[in-house]
Amino acid sequence: MSDVLDFDSYIMAYYDKHPPLLRFAGESRDEWYTWQQRLRARLLELMEPFPEQVPLDAHVIEEREQFGVHYEKVVYTTEEDVQVPAWLLIPDNVSTPAPGIICLHGHGLDGKDNVAHVDYGEEDRARTIERANYDYGLQLAKRGYVTLCPDARGFGERREGFRRFGKRDGCNVNGIMTFLFGMNLMALNTWDDMRGLDYLASRPEVDADRLGCIGLSFGGTRSMYLAAVDERVKAADVVCYLTTFKQYALTQGNFCGSQFVPGILKYAEVADVCGLVAPRPLLIESGIHDGGFPIEAAREAYAHLETIYAAAQVSESLWLDEFDGGHVFSGAKAFDFFNAYL
Repeated sequence: MSDVLDFDSYIMAYYDKHPPLLRFAGESRDEWYTWQQRLRARLLELMEPFPEQVPLDAHVIEEREQFGVHYEKVVYTTEEDVQVPAWLLIPDNVSTPAPGIICLHGHGLDGKDNVAHVDYGEEDRARTIERANYDYGLQLAKRGYVTLCPDARGFGERREGFRRFGKRDGCNVNGIMTFLFGMNLMALNTWDDMRGLDYLASRPEVDADRLGCIGLSFGGTRSMYLAAVDERVKAADVVCYLTTFKQYALTQGNFCGSQFVPGILKYAEVADVCGLVAPRPLLIESGIHDGGFPIEAAREAYAHLETIYAAAQVSESLWLDEFDGGHVFSGAKAFDFFNAYL
């Protein structure tokens, strides 16, 4: 009787009986190419409808100098009546046009400010940045990249009204709201990030043919989906996210309404979605002591990802930084990676 009543048993049995329909299982480059076209088309179908594109109407509302970098707070429009605030970081004496990297934050409520390391003199924020090595937007800017650090929906300056449900997770409640309309938060955030690439490409300081993306945790999720569907991303760094849906969603429940595309597991595992980045360069950072994304699942997913890059005949474009740490940005290989490809 317990097997009949136990929902966890039902879900795990369903997973075992229904493997993803488009999980990569080929060996040749032709098989990889055909698979990729099918899966990307299916992923885009699951993410639709994307908002209607409108003019960016971008404007700078604040400027400051910090850490040898020129900061501009910009606001640009991603759909009708939707504006995204972001920090644009331009290195002093940058050789233009320079490569541009969109730097995506995780679930930290400060959003873009931590990634850009905006110095408000607040001790709590400084500790957060130090603990997670979170200011990769600044770290990359110091190395000659123009970086854009935007707020996702529900974070940073876009928090208002997103967490008005007491102890309930705003990502979950608002995610369900979007489901009512046949939309989803992951797709909406991916759309905003695609428009962020539009803005980066529009800047005279940026070489539009050399764009990259990076993100930690939820930022890693966003980087994966952005690079999977937008081939303008020439190099992507997915930090502390590679895993399996079976592990982090079904077993641990370590996900939320902002972090997945409804229906995706019918067709693909996490590594398959990452495989849509091929043949473009991809760096995976995984902490050996990351409790939210256990290393065993990360290794399992990476092994599958290796088969995809091998079939695409670009094994050298898949990089791994498996580091002795937790849920943080390592950076041990990230700068060499972007230097090599951007």
